Amino acid sequence: MEHILKLNPKYFEYMKNGTKIIEVRLNDEKRRNIRVGDLIIFKKEPDLVEEIHTIVENLIYQDSFQKLVDEIETSLYSDVTETKEKYLEDIFHFYTKEEEQKYGVVGIKIKKV
Repeated sequence: MEHILKLNPKYFEYMKNGTKIIEVRLNDEKRRNIRVGDLIIFKKEPDLVEEIHTIVENLIYQDSFQKLVDEIETSLYSDVTETKEKYLEDIFHFYTKEEEQKYGVVGIKIKKV
């Protein structure tokens, strides 16, 4: 199955240069359809022209963003220059605590193709 996800320019660049191999998302209805082996096309916001094609290698489920980022190395979901605190601050610009509690979260481990 193929999925298309939009990605913030900063995190798109981390993925493009190979430092980001786990995409952290809310585990809502859209993400619950993602399976290991699926193709995800990440499109760079705001123009959605530049793309990265990836294959899902693993899915890591957790109750909260905090628990998920505590479980994995920062350099796998962001960049070595980023702190967990800054990353979580960025995450909550996109999602609310209520959504996090309702759906849980997922770390999508990807490999570029």
